[in-house]
Amino acid sequence: QVQVVESGGGLAQPGGSLRLSCAASGSFWGIHAMGWYRTPPGKERQFVAVTSSGNSPNYADSVKGRFTVSRDNAKNTVYLQMNSLKPEDTAVYSCYVRYSEGDVRYEYWGQGTLVTVSS
Repeated sequence: QVQVVESGGGLAQPGGSLRLSCAASGSFWGIHAMGWYRTPPGKERQFVAVTSSGNSPNYADSVKGRFTVSRDNAKNTVYLQMNSLKPEDTAVYSCYVRYSEGDVRYEYWGQGTLVTVSS
């Protein structure tokens, strides 16, 4: 099983920046990918960014060029640097972990941290 601790959310002005972090812990054998999803008010959860072993980071078109995802494998921690924020970025941002226990792979989403972009 896996647990995550998410932090860094808050209020930002349009054009501002925030940095999210997520630290994973648990009894898993290994983590294959970590990243971020978001749930805007009244909408379904959507993909934002992910980084996985042996692959370059992948981003949703809506955040490409503005957001940067990075991972510290030794600390099982993923970060999301968000620049040039827009009101449309307002959402609950959830940490995503794809991990394995033995030969079984699982996906997990954290409870999320709220990001509000408003003037």
